[in-house]
Amino acid sequence: QLDLLWTRKQNVMYNLFDWPTQKHSKLIILAIANTMDLPERIMMNRVASRLVCPLTVLLCWLCRNTVCLKQISLQTCPAYFQVAALSGDARRCLDICRRATEICEFSSQKGTPEIVRMAHITEAIDEMFSSPYINAIRNASLHEQIFLKAILAEFRRAGVEEATVQQVYHQHLSLCRIEGVQSPTVSEAMAICSRLGACRLLLVESSNKYLHMRVRLNISQDDVIYALKDE
Repeated sequence: QLDLLWTRKQNVMYNLFDWPTQKHSKLIILAIANTMDLPERIMMNRVASRLVCPLTVLLCWLCRNTVCLKQISLQTCPAYFQVAALSGDARRCLDICRRATEICEFSSQKGTPEIVRMAHITEAIDEMFSSPYINAIRNASLHEQIFLKAILAEFRRAGVEEATVQQVYHQHLSLCRIEGVQSPTVSEAMAICSRLGACRLLLVESSNKYLHMRVRLNISQDDVIYALKDE
């Protein structure tokens, strides 16, 4: 699974896709990923350039019969492009299409049968991305939102979905410098982390060594990205 081979310098993926380009190479690399726009989303140019079609992602699913996502017209569905912009996760795109179909079927029971339309897709997306957690993020303070962004940045840097408060704090300081916001003190950062933990947006490990406490998101990264996309 290609998503799991991501490293900060991307040497693993570069070497993997570089092998077939070597002279007299007879190697063919077939990789899978849940991310629909993986080359554009996380790959450096030097890695993406090693792909045969760096801007084309072929999504294949193994069901009872092997079918390509394109064969069921999902690629032409508006949900495909909207979810790609939000998270890039093909599984979430399927969930949205399933829910949009259910909404359409329910509407059809009240009148004449109809096909799934953009209105159904939009309603399904709003329903899926509307939760108390997302509303809590949108109503959070500026530094609480920056702290969540810092967590995402640290997860991407390290390639794992867990980090210490100290690691997140360093990312927080960098984001404050970029956004021109006054940086919080260590004590203020700890208070921010505690508030996010109290409302269950974060899972915070109990420890006497506060800066070395480990934190994890209690919601998906996609939900955090969606909630902060207008910030």
